[in-house]
Amino acid sequence: MTTPTDLDKIFEALGNQHRREIIYALSLQPHAISQLAKMRELSLPAIHKHIKILENADLIKDKKSGRTHFLTINRHALQTLQEWLMQYQPYWGNDKETLKNYEQHLKK
Repeated sequence: MTTPTDLDKIFEALGNQHRREIIYALSLQPHAISQLAKMRELSLPAIHKHIKILENADLIKDKKSGRTHFLTINRHALQTLQEWLMQYQPYWGNDKETLKNYEQHLKK
């Protein structure tokens, strides 16, 4: 069960462009932290700050292979976000459709 606090952490983490780019890169394949720093042209301390926030939101996982830490995306957390967004799908559409859906919802 996802709590409002979990969603707050996810939205806070995704509120930064660097972190969204990290999520995108990790959605394609696992990366070492140093690879992500190079790709984003960030210092290691800066990338570690972003990684910590993403880990705190449970959006990524750290897998150690030898001395190298590889990051992978936590698809379950993204699925949680998608489920939250999808609850509003019936109301999406153009303004007239949205108003019509709302009127139908009120009649129920």
